[in-house]
Amino acid sequence: MTRIAFMIAVLVVACAAMPAQAEDFTIGGLKISSPWARATPKGAAVGGGYMAITNSGNAPDRLIGGSTDIARSFEVHEMTMDGGVMKMRPVAGGIEIKPGQTVTLAPNGYHVMFIGLKEPLKQGSHFKATLEFAKAGKVDVDFVVEGIGAMAPGSDHAMPGMGGMQMK
Repeated sequence: MTRIAFMIAVLVVACAAMPAQAEDFTIGGLKISSPWARATPKGAAVGGGYMAITNSGNAPDRLIGGSTDIARSFEVHEMTMDGGVMKMRPVAGGIEIKPGQTVTLAPNGYHVMFIGLKEPLKQGSHFKATLEFAKAGKVDVDFVVEGIGAMAPGSDHAMPGMGGMQMK
């Protein structure tokens, strides 16, 4: 009997140690794959969210915004480099996803911003958000929170050093 209890305990611990897996969501011809966010340090006012969006429909659509209970607002942003300076700003009109196209929202490119976080995003946790598309409408998704420097879902690889870049 003790051996069985030990084996069950080992299984429970092994399952708890496994990384959380993001799932896919669909609305119309759009498939939202593996929504994830980076953990944030205590006191952070903003967080970033990432995913891939595939349009298998016949018409283009746009990710124009969203909402979540974990933050005051939700914005679609783009990060670019200009002369060694990182610039982040909202994307006017949202991000277009053409038929047959996959648009990846990832660190250092298009992403969503959770502005006015109500509490830090903790690695291993989940939170709900609603994505809003111009044509397909709204879809609820579940974001998995990865490590602070994660570059992809299920990745513990940190972002490379900033190498003297200035942030504006």
